[in-house]
Amino acid sequence: MRGFDNKFKDFPDYIIGITKEVWEDRGLGEAMERYYHPDVYVRMPGVFARGEKGATAATMATLVQFPDRTLLGEDVIWSGTPERGMLSSHRIRSTATHLGDGAFGAPTGRKVVSLALADCFAQDNMISDEWLIRDNGGIVRQLGYDPREFAAERLDEMTPFTPAIDEDGPYLGRGNDNDWGAKTASLIERMMHAEFSVISREYDRGAQLEYAGNKKGHSHEFADAFWLGLRSAFPSAEFKLNHVIGREDLMMPPRAAVRWSLDGNHDGWGMFGKPTGAPVHVMGITHVEYGPWGLRREWTLIDEVAIWAQILKHQG
Repeated sequence: MRGFDNKFKDFPDYIIGITKEVWEDRGLGEAMERYYHPDVYVRMPGVFARGEKGATAATMATLVQFPDRTLLGEDVIWSGTPERGMLSSHRIRSTATHLGDGAFGAPTGRKVVSLALADCFAQDNMISDEWLIRDNGGIVRQLGYDPREFAAERLDEMTPFTPAIDEDGPYLGRGNDNDWGAKTASLIERMMHAEFSVISREYDRGAQLEYAGNKKGHSHEFADAFWLGLRSAFPSAEFKLNHVIGREDLMMPPRAAVRWSLDGNHDGWGMFGKPTGAPVHVMGITHVEYGPWGLRREWTLIDEVAIWAQILKHQG
């Protein structure tokens, strides 16, 4: 861990440790300045931002709404070296109570459990590039809203992220060459080319699956419903593999993290209803684990609220 604080034993410990230090231990001043580059790039489906000051402000705004938020690190799938920089794709499970005003509306007092997947590039003890997807569709459903209606009510406040407003940050890598990453990338790519038969061939029949919208289920039909519903909504959109990591670590199953995207028009019936022709960018991140009978666990997130915002903005 050359260049990193000696209190961190390895890169996963760094990622999980600074997450707790910033959010739960309220390290919103010194810790943010220590661990986030002054010009950090942050890409979320609902916004593109640059700079540590903006990231700190956004963190405070979230904590006002959910002051008891916990961030439980489930996994860190990573690549790179301390000398050249490392990219973590980490999975965070949050618990929180909606107690304050903010982007999610007036406080409801409801308890929320949500998933986030984030790719972060770190070097010399600082994060300088980030791609983050929170399950906003799942959050708003737990607060009593419909994602489409929620997006419609806040349309003027939203500027969804698209490649047109992106900027190149310091990280230009594509991941590593591990076979499990390549296997997962190929699986997603085949589904995006409408080869959904790969699900019954590659997924364990007992697979545990978690998708955007706080949707959890098992086996082939549940996977087929998500992936087919997504691709069917954007059948002509261009699919891209943006980042691929595979790993085999002690006491862990073989696993992979893939960041991918769809760019095109909402020109099909599917997850987002009647086709509108709206131009849409979909940012997606997928984590998977493998076992003796194939893909045994999967987590895939997109931001339904940001996608609905793009569709509704096009409709005027």
